[in-house]
Amino acid sequence: MSIYTNLQNLGITLPQASAPAAAYLPFVQTGKLLFLSGHISKKDGQVLAGQLGRDLTTAQGQAAARLVAVDLMGTLHAACGDLHRVRRIVKLLGLVNSTPVFTEQHLVINGASELLGQAFGDLGRHARSAFGVAQLPMGAAVEIELIAELD
Repeated sequence: MSIYTNLQNLGITLPQASAPAAAYLPFVQTGKLLFLSGHISKKDGQVLAGQLGRDLTTAQGQAAARLVAVDLMGTLHAACGDLHRVRRIVKLLGLVNSTPVFTEQHLVINGASELLGQAFGDLGRHARSAFGVAQLPMGAAVEIELIAELD
């Protein structure tokens, strides 16, 4: 299986890793685990902002989470040099900017989970948490962090 072929078939070009917006590292490796800092939803280089249940629908949130997954894969590629070094996507932590009554955070984060499965196959199946939060940096709709195991 070629992850890069899968991405090409999905029409995805990996972006360059973004520089951190504050005092943190974009990724840290310890042993075989690679921890990627949270990435917020962006479209065409601009923050994709809004609150689920007020400004955005679940489907729009899923699309935002998918965009975050593309950015995460760009950072993952920058961190390890070759996505074929990924032995497993271990875990995602998804934060969804949502109203107090919105309860579909798990469905929003599926946008990222499903794309990682399509790109990495069984290696992309992962543990996950999805939380609703009152606000995210710059009003972003979604923020996701990722843990991967490398060879």
